[in-house]
Order: sequence, then structure tokens, then C-alpha cells
Amino acid sequence: MKRLFLVGIACLVIFEIANVWLVMPLPGSQRLRSIDVAYALYGARWAVRAVCAALILAGLRAAWRAPGRRRWIVPASLAVAAAVVWAANVRMAADHMFRRPKRLVMAPAARSTVDPNRLVVGIEIDGDARAYPLQYLGYHHQVRDSVGGRPVLVSYCTVCRSGRVFDPIVDGRAETFRLVGMDHWNAMFEDHTTRSWWRQASGAAIVGARTGATLRELPSRQTTLKLWLAMHPHSLVMQPDSASLKRYAKNFDYESGASRSTLTGTDTVSWREKAWVVGLSLGGEHRAYDWNRLRRERVVNDVVGGTPVVVAMADDRASFVAFTRPDPETRFALRGDSLVGGGRSYALTGRGATDALTPVTAYQEFWHSWRTFHPGTTTY
Repeated sequence: MKRLFLVGIACLVIFEIANVWLVMPLPGSQRLRSIDVAYALYGARWAVRAVCAALILAGLRAAWRAPGRRRWIVPASLAVAAAVVWAANVRMAADHMFRRPKRLVMAPAARSTVDPNRLVVGIEIDGDARAYPLQYLGYHHQVRDSVGGRPVLVSYCTVCRSGRVFDPIVDGRAETFRLVGMDHWNAMFEDHTTRSWWRQASGAAIVGARTGATLRELPSRQTTLKLWLAMHPHSLVMQPDSASLKRYAKNFDYESGASRSTLTGTDTVSWREKAWVVGLSLGGEHRAYDWNRLRRERVVNDVVGGTPVVVAMADDRASFVAFTRPDPETRFALRGDSLVGGGRSYALTGRGATDALTPVTAYQEFWHSWRTFHPGTTTY
């Protein structure tokens, strides 16, 4: 009977470690195609824990009556199991490590405390413009807000360097999500209604009752706050959450590419795993542009999915925009922060004197992320 006690302890410890290892960026885990296994284990967690607890209780008395000094095994084993359970479900739980803002504060530029050189994810709907600094998004992973009278889910994954803005309406109602872990280094969210898991890079449900459903993505831009406010002077800016001040990055290492962290650091050599690219998806085709080359050339005229496009980098060498070109023959160059081509000039908002360019959502990501979630991508 005393073996039941040890079997129960061992099973519980192994199960809790596996539950965390499969959905967190731990050695080896993120390279496996194990999301179905991870989801099955997570869904069965209470049943497995109940079986383990039954085994432990069934063998507890016999283990405690062991002769000699072996009795110490009981409290030691229980202590180890308790520590593992606590670490797996509190210390290393994704939604405990990275919490949503307790209170979202949006302020006009005149009252903003955010450094204007910080990068932001910006969104504008029906004249309502808002900016969300990567400094804060990188910790929270998701922020819920209302823009232009519509609910939005602003998300960011620092390990993929992927910013996305989604419409959180699912099956006719606003859904609530929590951070549950990672798959292939990309943040995963769990919806409250069905407990399905959704991938941040695509907004797609990948396991659970809603598998195959996809959140509608809303257009967004990544620029410096300074440029965003120049383009949208009446924009509101997300302010730091007072409950999370100690969690926010204090320096610019991540945003500038100076970080050499194992998970979030940057490769400075082009096309390495953690080198930066700008990605576009049009007409069923995906294209990646080397960040280093874009910084040198500043403007690229290309055709993606049959659509003529232009990708441009601002003078600050940190902000970028993309638009469709009126026709394949019209090629753009940069003069300061103005796009000039076809005898016309456009601001980086896309607005010209008499017309406007159509914006294309472009993404700055680590190469490993863009390649993984956009299979078949081509490179410029």
C-alpha cells in the first residue's frame, strides 16, 4: 500500500511539470507539435489530480508506518508535491506572470507621461485614434479597450515581436480572454466561454470547441509615439498601470534591438532566427522584408499577391508604413517623411493634397515567427 503513496506523489509531480513545460518557453517544448496533447492534459487536470490524490491517501497510512527513519519520506514527499503544484499553478502560470491592467488609463498627448521615442501600436477607427506603448503591451500581452465605439483587443507577444489588434466579438458577443501559455513561442489566449485556445499571431482558435474560428483583425500601425502623434495629434495614449509599474521595461533595449535576452533578444545579422523582418500578406501571398535592408534603402516598391505596394521607413529609422500603389508604374521615393511618386506627394499617413493611398497592415516580427505562422512566405 505504501507504494501507492509514492506512485501518487510521482504522478502528480510529473503531471504538473508536463502541464507547464508544454505551454511555456522551456527548453525543447516550443519546437514540438504538442498543442493537442497540452490541451488534453490541461482539460483533464482536475480528473488527474483527483486520481493522484486518491493514490496518495490510499497509501499514506502505510507509508507513515514505515519502520525506522524512512518515515521522513512522507512529509518530504508531500512538501515537494506541494511546492511543484504551487510553482506550476501560481508562480509559472502565464496569467499570473503577465497580468492585464487593473485600470486602463488613456490620456491626451498633453497629459501623457510616455516618452515620445517609445514604440506604440496605433489604431484609428472613425476618427478615434489611440496608441498603446510596447513598453506596457509587452508585459500585459493584451489590453481591452473601445475605439470609435467598438470593442478592441490589442495584443502583443514579445517572444515573436508580433503586435495585433482584433475585434473580440465571437458568435455575436464580446468574448473575454486570458493568457494561458505559448505555442511555437507565440502567446495563446483562452476564451472564457468555451475554454478554446487562440493563437495571438493569427487570431485563430487552434484547439477546443471553436477550432477553426478566427478573430477579425483590425488595421494597426507600429511607429514611435512621436510620429503617431504627428499623424494623429488628437490621439489618446495608454498610460502605465499603477499596479504594474515594477513590471515594465525601464530601458529601450527590447524596442531598439539592443537586448540579447534568450527569449526576447535580437539577432543583428539578417535572416537569423531572431532577426527583424517586416511582413505583408496580400492576395494569399506572404512576403518578408529584411529590416536591415529596409533601414538602408528606406523605401521598397514591390508587388505582393498581384497588388503593387510600397513599404517605407520614416526618418526616425524605427517607424514604418505600407500602402498600395496606384499602379505598377508608379514608383515612390522618400523625401524626408514624404512619399513622392507619379507627380504627387503623400504624408506617411497616406494623405495627399487631392487623394490618399490605401494603407496595408504591415508587421514587424522576428523572422522565426513570421516564417512559422506564414508558411510559404517569400523574401524580398
